[in-house]
Amino acid sequence: MNYDVIVIGSGPGGYVAAIRASQLGLKTAVVERESLGGICLNWGCIPTKALLKSAQVFEYLNHAADYGITIEGQGVVDFGAVIKRSRGVADGMSKGVQFLMKKNKIDVIYGFGKLKGKGTVEVKAADGTVAEHQAKHIILATGGRSRELPNLKQDGVKVIGYRQAMNLPKQPKSIVVVGSGAIGIEFAYFYNSIGTKVTVVEFLGDIVPLEDEEVSKQLNRSLKKQGINIMTNSTVESVDTSGELCKVSVKTATGVEILEAEVVLSAIGISTNLEGIGLEETGVKFDKGKVLVDDYYRTNVEGIYAIGDIVKGQALAHVASAEGITCVEKIAGLHVDPINYNNIPGCTYCSPEVASVGYTEKAAREAGYEIKIGKFPFSASGKASAAGAKEGFVKVIFDAKYGEFLGAHMIGFNVTEMIAEVVTARKLETTGHDVIKTIHPHPTMSEAIMEAAADAYGEVIHL
Repeated sequence: MNYDVIVIGSGPGGYVAAIRASQLGLKTAVVERESLGGICLNWGCIPTKALLKSAQVFEYLNHAADYGITIEGQGVVDFGAVIKRSRGVADGMSKGVQFLMKKNKIDVIYGFGKLKGKGTVEVKAADGTVAEHQAKHIILATGGRSRELPNLKQDGVKVIGYRQAMNLPKQPKSIVVVGSGAIGIEFAYFYNSIGTKVTVVEFLGDIVPLEDEEVSKQLNRSLKKQGINIMTNSTVESVDTSGELCKVSVKTATGVEILEAEVVLSAIGISTNLEGIGLEETGVKFDKGKVLVDDYYRTNVEGIYAIGDIVKGQALAHVASAEGITCVEKIAGLHVDPINYNNIPGCTYCSPEVASVGYTEKAAREAGYEIKIGKFPFSASGKASAAGAKEGFVKVIFDAKYGEFLGAHMIGFNVTEMIAEVVTARKLETTGHDVIKTIHPHPTMSEAIMEAAADAYGEVIHL
């Protein structure tokens, strides 16, 4: 069949691009080799949040006495039921995407999609049959997978990636998590919360190394307090899986240490899915695992586009969705501005949560800004005290000369919901004084943003 747009991949970049294309009157199809929704809905963002919610509920039970509630007996984690709930949430969301495809009259073609010359997509179905489909515009949204290192090969049983980590047949008594980005930290928090002995190994000097240094240090303290063993400035040299337990050789500043664990989780990032999709045959340029595109996701080959994890920029679901919408609106001839990648929020859903956007303090200074910094601890927040969540703070950074909102960094209860206020404020070019004069409801966690801004200008009330 002939289409205006064919999208290869139905993750949060692909299916969103397809829906927007259909809304704009373009005849659209999606090619998907596995399940609608891609990794995010089926094996990433959504099911991990379901696991984390189970861990948080278990923590509430264990600390019920702090809220004046007595529970007879002790809560017990049914690991199989926790996993089953997570899978059920993911399945429900995937069915939701199926509904959206039907609602928007988008054809779903199941199979492995490959570029086959200009304007043609070859799809090989699971039964081996091959069909070709034509389109004026082809969008590559093939996403990524768990990255492997030569000395950390995944066998799916003892050395695993994120996909196996959320679907293990039984709860491990011990786990070593290699890498402390969002994926590694979230799984470390989850498994530790339900009683697994957890060690995190990080190559760099701080965990969540992309975050502001003060946030990284606070999270380190919080997770250690929860019982997680954290090893920074450390490298996994090898993993011996021949015995009942994995023997993990870790090089530290003081020498080599051998850790034993039932499972090793490799959480060192992602590799892009570029193999076998026809880039070489069609002459689409790529470099270091990323397809080269312009500000509107056009490749060097007319009619072929790329979005999401396979292009430069943050490998985040909401980034892929925004790229898909921008790409399709440009195809449709709408006026659209390029995405500002310095205004992309990042979130880590452990407890306490971490959320940030814009410049870190270090990056702002390196960029040459003279800055004003404000901080407000949740220990001074009435809502946080009432919620029993006084850990953490909000840190804001402004340009001292013009008041530009350069960045915000938060750690604490529910901050992943709060960060959108700052993203919107920065999009609207809101200044520090504008934030201070914006009346926030009391008592809320979000008041901390206003208070932190006031602190930057020496006007804070509640400190």
